[in-house]
Amino acid sequence: MKVNEIFKGIQGESSFTGLPCTFIRLTGCNLRCSYCDTTYAFYEGIDMGVENIIREVIKLDSPESRQRFVEITGGEPLLQEEVYPLTKGLLDLGYTVLLETNGSLDIEGLDSRVIRIMDLKTPGSGMSDKMDFKNIENLKVRDEVKFVISNRKDYEWSKEILKEYRFLPCIILFSTVHGILDPGILSKWILQDALSVRLNFQLHKYLWGEKEFRILSSVFKVNTTK
Repeated sequence: MKVNEIFKGIQGESSFTGLPCTFIRLTGCNLRCSYCDTTYAFYEGIDMGVENIIREVIKLDSPESRQRFVEITGGEPLLQEEVYPLTKGLLDLGYTVLLETNGSLDIEGLDSRVIRIMDLKTPGSGMSDKMDFKNIENLKVRDEVKFVISNRKDYEWSKEILKEYRFLPCIILFSTVHGILDPGILSKWILQDALSVRLNFQLHKYLWGEKEFRILSSVFKVNTTK
């Protein structure tokens, strides 16, 4: 499978925010969101076998870790069929596996132990018409759904989706587009409407900034990019 990078970092999004995590970023994406911050993953990467990827993850792991987290992201990881044996291999080794997916592809085939963090693209992304809303029926309690919000229109759209579809008691994340919408403003909207959602933003960018995070993570990074 084609891998863009493997690195150790701090989980910056989802309900696992703040926890050390090993990231596997796969190459390729079928969407082109207006605010995408990982365009370098569209094409850059090298071919690696599943066993080699798992070996690199183990190298980055701390033997003192009581709970080990791996996130598979992209790009869009579900574009590559090898992601299924990769998740199983990591799960069988005792890792907690998170998989971030863009909401346009079927999530049903993933191992039931995987925690799926699924985007539902808002109109501001330019990709909301690409969503597969049937995925909502396949969500499990441990899964998470993320709405990335850039303005009031995105917020109102997200509220309507929550009303229209029956979400299981999985975690609903309302995220801001970094540098576009102030999390404080989004938090006021959430409080005013008494929504049962979790405010979410990209912690790593607030800690280090986008460029600095890339430099910091490269200390632990497998050199996969050409």
